[in-house]
Amino acid sequence: MDVIGRRAKHFVIPVFIPHKGCAHRCRFCNQNFVTGAAAVLPDETEITRTTRQYLKFKRTSRGFTEISFFGGNFLGLEFADIRRLLDTAAGFVSSGKINGIRFSTRPDTIDKKRLEIMSNYPVTTVELGVQSMDDRVLERVKRGHSAADTRLAAQRLKTAGYTLGCQIMTGLPGEDEASSLDTARAVAALEPDFVRIYPLVVLNKSPLAADYRAGRFAPLDLEAGVLRAKKLFQIFNHSGINVIRMGLQASEGLDTPGAILAGPYHPAFGHMVFASLMYDHAANLLDAAKELPDTVVLNVHPGSISRMQGLSKSNLKKLHTRYPEVEKFEIRPDPDLNTHEIRLGF
Repeated sequence: MDVIGRRAKHFVIPVFIPHKGCAHRCRFCNQNFVTGAAAVLPDETEITRTTRQYLKFKRTSRGFTEISFFGGNFLGLEFADIRRLLDTAAGFVSSGKINGIRFSTRPDTIDKKRLEIMSNYPVTTVELGVQSMDDRVLERVKRGHSAADTRLAAQRLKTAGYTLGCQIMTGLPGEDEASSLDTARAVAALEPDFVRIYPLVVLNKSPLAADYRAGRFAPLDLEAGVLRAKKLFQIFNHSGINVIRMGLQASEGLDTPGAILAGPYHPAFGHMVFASLMYDHAANLLDAAKELPDTVVLNVHPGSISRMQGLSKSNLKKLHTRYPEVEKFEIRPDPDLNTHEIRLGF
């Protein structure tokens, strides 16, 4: 298993612009459920209140801090709104309270005019809503942009010196595993600084909900979603690209009964993926051992103990089933190990 070092400290102050700036409505989208917020742009008072509230946390250990506009298509907003939001955020940068500004936007909004606007502000990070690099899939979900748009946007942002993030989805209509893995490889080739992986869930009142209810579409189940995300993670990991999130962030909207009709949603989805990776790594080491004693010690980084155990100690249960000759698996912390590393002890 290739290993990515632990990320430098980074602190994000989220400001939501739910479903704003989106000329297209993708078939999977109901942004109000995702963010749990009404579709109204925040004003200066709200941004200031949110920022000050977050700045109270981790006063001495925040690391690089950004005000982050999420939940909509930032550069799809009216130019006056873009400038107003950036003006408010830039004030906190000028005062030295934060380091920069981050936002998410569609690839087809990265044009010369918007790049010119951005250049006048302390924007540090741009996340592209890539979703897929398969044009057939993008068309089927009514995404409204192409893989070529993503390649051009990534090139423009990297040339301009911005930190680049890419958000991809898996389990989309018309996508099979091969297409999903091809998307990961194509995104890795763009050399982003980080990626997020979101397994598709069917949101109530989204256009896709009708297809699901009519039996025309079935999302991945939780087990398949974890397995798929694990394979995507490995592609990025082997390319030295940080995966900063897997699975949707739990929110009041998503946790509302009936908000999610189907799909691999779990508040600990990312943990489940990392636990599966740790299990695979442990099994490979144990399979390579000539013989196993009654007690096997699994030495891991202190921050990886819960991942080695698995959700509800599922990894330990699977190891006992796979290696019945071992009476006890003991997990011990070793701060000298990497977060994805395991050292066996007999």
